[in-house]
Amino acid sequence: MSLRRFSTILAGPLACGACALAFAGPAAALPAPGDFADVPSRTSLSFVHTPTGLEVGTPNENEPRPGLSTVKLYMADYALRYGDGSEEDRDLAARMIQASDDSAASQLDAKYPQAIDSAAAEYGLASTSRGSFWGSSYTSTADTVRFLERKKLTDPSSPILGWMNTANPIAADGTMQDWGTGVLADATGSKWGWSDYGSPVVASASIGDGFSVAANTYGSAAVQTDDVLGALGDVDLTPPPAPVTFGALPPGALAPGELPELPVLPTVEQLLKMISPR
Repeated sequence: MSLRRFSTILAGPLACGACALAFAGPAAALPAPGDFADVPSRTSLSFVHTPTGLEVGTPNENEPRPGLSTVKLYMADYALRYGDGSEEDRDLAARMIQASDDSAASQLDAKYPQAIDSAAAEYGLASTSRGSFWGSSYTSTADTVRFLERKKLTDPSSPILGWMNTANPIAADGTMQDWGTGVLADATGSKWGWSDYGSPVVASASIGDGFSVAANTYGSAAVQTDDVLGALGDVDLTPPPAPVTFGALPPGALAPGELPELPVLPTVEQLLKMISPR
């Protein structure tokens, strides 16, 4: 979401500035720590606003939970950066992220079993660890958001982010990928995860223009969507930056928008006196 821009032809810069003040609407507030207090404990939720570094999470955001298919983000990163550079690795990584393909994940996990733990060490993901195979691994929503923010800041051209932005609406196993953080209006790309065995557990992680967010829920996809929207559904996650404030200006410098003072022109009588012989 973004504020509407109004363009009006006015007589001068000062009038234009007055117009901007008159028409600019207030930006919706970003989440504050207390805003997640009502999120049920079944869901862990983490949010980071990239421009300001604001971090907001539920009290359980660092709790290790079943990583499900969100750990495929870590696996893909390792394969792309430390693998053999083959087209096969790249294709498997793309299938893992876009279509959440478990077969592709199993192939890369067998080839690079160290991938998840290596990513945890490199990115400081304290709640992330590989199980007996990728599908029994653990991570936290705080770790997932930390990883995504690092990728956006240090490797913005990473194919992983591009694949999240072009995720398939239907996963390789036929699951609709359309819940949780992915339904937020400002989300541009997402990765989902779910369990095919036992009690339902679902995860989602999304990126947007200036934020990363992740959720993990002991419950259904619909339950997670309700919890995420309850916390973030009415929030503009990408408000415009705060107005720039200026400190003391050096002597003689003009403030932004200030017009220079024009000299006073002499009268005709004064001009005649100036040019008349003495």
